[in-house]
Amino acid sequence: MKVSEKGEHLMHFFEGYRNKPYRCSAAIWTVGWGHAMYADQLSLPNVRKEGYTGLIRSDYQLKGEDNRVWSKDELVNLFKVDIDTFERGVLRLSPTLASHQSKFDAVVSFAYNAGLGNYQRSTIRMKVNRGDWDGAAEAFMSWTKAGGKEVSGLVKRRKAEVALFLS
Repeated sequence: MKVSEKGEHLMHFFEGYRNKPYRCSAAIWTVGWGHAMYADQLSLPNVRKEGYTGLIRSDYQLKGEDNRVWSKDELVNLFKVDIDTFERGVLRLSPTLASHQSKFDAVVSFAYNAGLGNYQRSTIRMKVNRGDWDGAAEAFMSWTKAGGKEVSGLVKRRKAEVALFLS
């Protein structure tokens, strides 16, 4: 199963497009439509807690060869590869979504934004797998914070995902 045009449009809209690398709100080097550039950076902590002397996400340096303007073709291809990974991951975790295009699109958008691991551990997944569509829709709205604070962009994104999920 593949994400529809509606799902892709939703992700493009909320991810935004940047052809130069930048640090997202989670301090991850990102390019294109939310492509996380370095997998090893994702496993680093956000903050340095007492006693920890290793790298945190904001210490991670952009590689020189990546500090450039990326072509649209490169970024389209990165997005396709990323989305393919999330489509397969969502179907593995919630096979019942295979017969529900709009629900699948909304969940892939959520997983693309929050990560497959977060989707795997989420109430959204638990409710989807039980067929509790209304409960799953409600559960999207518990994912609107970053750094412990509600983020208006995440509230808008989750509302759009819920609307797509229920359509």
